[in-house]
Amino acid sequence: MKKAQILFEQDDHRWFAISRDPERPNYLIDTNEYVISNTGEALITNPGGLEIFPAVFSAVSTVIDPRLIQGMFASHQDPDVVSSLALWLEFNPEMKCHISELWVTSVPHFGGKPETMSPISDLGREIVVGSAHLNAIPAHYLHSPGCFHLYDPLAKILFSADIGSALLPEGNSDLFVTEFDRHIRFAESFHKRWMGSNTAKRAWCEKVASLKIDMICPQHGSVYAGEDVERFINWFDELHVGLF
Repeated sequence: MKKAQILFEQDDHRWFAISRDPERPNYLIDTNEYVISNTGEALITNPGGLEIFPAVFSAVSTVIDPRLIQGMFASHQDPDVVSSLALWLEFNPEMKCHISELWVTSVPHFGGKPETMSPISDLGREIVVGSAHLNAIPAHYLHSPGCFHLYDPLAKILFSADIGSALLPEGNSDLFVTEFDRHIRFAESFHKRWMGSNTAKRAWCEKVASLKIDMICPQHGSVYAGEDVERFINWFDELHVGLF
């Protein structure tokens, strides 16, 4: 089963990782979900597919009251990102889905109404959780044409969706990267195939290199922390991706 682990805590501002599930069926890609809570309100990032909703909901319930979750941040439109939307809305019909304006007529096929969607324009915008001010920053064409990541300047955490993801072998359930050179081998082919533009990649690397980041939290695989943050950005900057 999935379990929730604390990533960051300062006063009432917390990040939890809903980490990978060693018991999942092997035909499903494994995912990480993250919950940010602040002053009586919470947000979940990329809440996952409908088939893992019970496991995610159960893990969330061990650390916060799930009724505090007022919104979800969906980096893009993929089913492993947000196909659980209808089940979250059954629990809280007022929940908002923050997503690129490009997908506000596509994602409702998973559930919800126009008022469920909270569109993000191409340049990004601020997302408020309690008294915390987070930033949706563009990551277009990496790998979706309308894609955003979520940066928390207080926690110095970047939720990076598919960037940084690694398809790890069975039995590897480490929350954090422990051996960068070994770990990155499981990320290379994924990034070469799924990241569509070297120009977009370079723009992203320049943007995030200017931010103060202590952790990069991807949707698949382990979290990059400390010196591995800069190592990953430099590695990705030098990697040739997309069609060639």
